[in-house]
Amino acid sequence: MNNLNLSKKMLLVFVGSIACTILFSFFFIHYLYTDLYKERIKESIIYQGNRTAAHYHYGELSDSIIEKIQWYNIVSEYEIIVVDRLDDLTSYFPYQLDYQSLVNESDQETLETGQPVMKEGYVEELNREIFGGIFPIKGENGLIGFIYIYVPLAAIQDVFRDSVPIMLIVGSAFFAILFFILQRVWRSLFEPLQTLQTYSEKVSKGDYSNRLDSERNDEIGKLSTAFNSMSRSLEEQDQRKKEFTSNIVHELRTPLTYISGYAQLSRDKIDHSSEEVKQYLSTIEKETERLKKLIHDLVELNHLEQDLYTLETEPIAIAQLLLDTLELFDIRRTEKGLYLQSSLDEDLIIQGDPKRLQQVFYNTIDNAVKYAQQEIAVQLKANDYGIQYQISNDGVTIGDEDLARIGERFFRTDKARTRTTGGSGLGLSIVKEIVRLHQGTFEVSNQATDTIVTIELPISPEIEQRSE
Repeated sequence: MNNLNLSKKMLLVFVGSIACTILFSFFFIHYLYTDLYKERIKESIIYQGNRTAAHYHYGELSDSIIEKIQWYNIVSEYEIIVVDRLDDLTSYFPYQLDYQSLVNESDQETLETGQPVMKEGYVEELNREIFGGIFPIKGENGLIGFIYIYVPLAAIQDVFRDSVPIMLIVGSAFFAILFFILQRVWRSLFEPLQTLQTYSEKVSKGDYSNRLDSERNDEIGKLSTAFNSMSRSLEEQDQRKKEFTSNIVHELRTPLTYISGYAQLSRDKIDHSSEEVKQYLSTIEKETERLKKLIHDLVELNHLEQDLYTLETEPIAIAQLLLDTLELFDIRRTEKGLYLQSSLDEDLIIQGDPKRLQQVFYNTIDNAVKYAQQEIAVQLKANDYGIQYQISNDGVTIGDEDLARIGERFFRTDKARTRTTGGSGLGLSIVKEIVRLHQGTFEVSNQATDTIVTIELPISPEIEQRSE
């Protein structure tokens, strides 16, 4: 039932109501036939039998009496048999009830006490059920005869022959009215719900502009009002999130500019120092420049969400771009003692934005280095889609409940940020957005104790050009 939509459930209710009504009608007719019709026949037979037998308590069964009984048999709806001895009854009624004798030993004992015996059963020769009673006739010196009154029971369809057409007409009219009412309810209820479903899907994709008609005073109107309130709230939160990002950019750009300037000044003033120190300072400068570019990218991501961004595409030797990015992490990997396992197809050429794709590589490698314990594996190969880039690290896996949220802005799986794993929580959301711009796919998964990031990119995506 949980897998059915509301329209199917309503159809199921309609069909179920028809089935229940038919079932109820069957049992009701059966009740009328069994408890009313048969009971009326039984009471009538007992009354007629006792009344007939009572006239001859003190006398003999003369020919005139038997003739009167036979005359009554002709004018009444019942079949009446009068015999002097019980054994003669089988001659006048040579049938079996339910394939058994009409009178058994128990019946004989009851009749000898002067009590009537009621008999009911199926007679194969008549192809009918019959209902009857055997009534003893008392004389001055005991029993002088027996009266057997019976009547073939009408079949249930015969009893209700006149009622069934009326029930069919009334039932058809009832279900026609019910179907009309359900159809009106369906239009009144399900059409707004379908609109709500469509708008909810748009909200999930970031479109908060749609509003439902909330002028109704019923539950649908209340639901529409709640949806409109939710859309407005989400729109405001999204706007606040963008403003927060802009504020972060503004606050961090200046200190990073100072860091970059001092790093360059330090390198210029220590020309006689060792090559290792120069390499460290050069790396600091590169990292600072990258961070400045990352801040700039956050601004552009806001533009991207407003459809104001353009990729600058060119042919790229993607393996070399990846190797250059990996080289930036040599010092950090060495400090953590991480082993790098790589498998790169160096002949791959794709069309894309090299700066943005290097940002994709940088952010994914940065995450792998942060959380790896012993090893990082990088793979770049061609596939049917285009190319596949995959990076995995051992040590820390992501919970199943968090996998679906990877790539959301500001979402982090480690809620407590430390010096080792700290960050803004924007790295993978930037990766996901850049991959989407290149018409690729982004996926994060777990395998044993490894976390795997898989990115697929087409060789030459059809990038939609936009003007800033």
